[in-house]
Amino acid sequence: MEQKKKTTIVLFSGDYDKAMAAFIIANGAAAYDHDVTIFATFWGLNTLRKDEAVQTNKGMLEKMFGWMMPRGANKLGLSRMQMLGMGPKMIKHVIKKHNAMTLPQLIELAQEMGVKIVGCTMTMDLLGIQKEEMIEGVELGGVAAYLGDASEGNVNLFI
Repeated sequence: MEQKKKTTIVLFSGDYDKAMAAFIIANGAAAYDHDVTIFATFWGLNTLRKDEAVQTNKGMLEKMFGWMMPRGANKLGLSRMQMLGMGPKMIKHVIKKHNAMTLPQLIELAQEMGVKIVGCTMTMDLLGIQKEEMIEGVELGGVAAYLGDASEGNVNLFI
C-alpha cells in the first residue's frame, strides 16, 4: 500500500495575497489526498487571529504588538500595491467579481479538508499572542512539531 504524500507549508508572511496562495496550495494538496500542515509563524500568525478583540491579560509591550498587527485574515494588507489601503479593497472586489473564495473561506475549507494548521508557540510568546486570540481549530506547536511533519514531506514550501 502506497503511503500518503505529505505537504508542509511555513506561512511566515502576513500579506493577504501570500496567505491566500498558501491556503490555495494547501487546499489543492488536500484535494490530491496529501496530508497537509500549515505552520504559521511570525507575521503569518496574524492570518489566524480572530477578527474581534479578545480580553486577555497582557503587559504593555504585548498590548502594543497586538494594536500594531492586523487582527485576522480580512485585515491583512497586500505584499504589493497597498495604495493607501485601496489595494486590498481592489483585490477583494476582484475576488468577489470572479466568485473566487476569500481568504477566510479558504481557511475554513482547509479546516474542513483536514489541513493541520499549527501556530508557532515561540512566536506567539515573542509577539504576545495568546491562544484565546486564535481562530478555532488552530493547533499550537513549536519548531519540532513542524520539523516532524516536514521531515516526511514530499513538498515543503516557505511562503
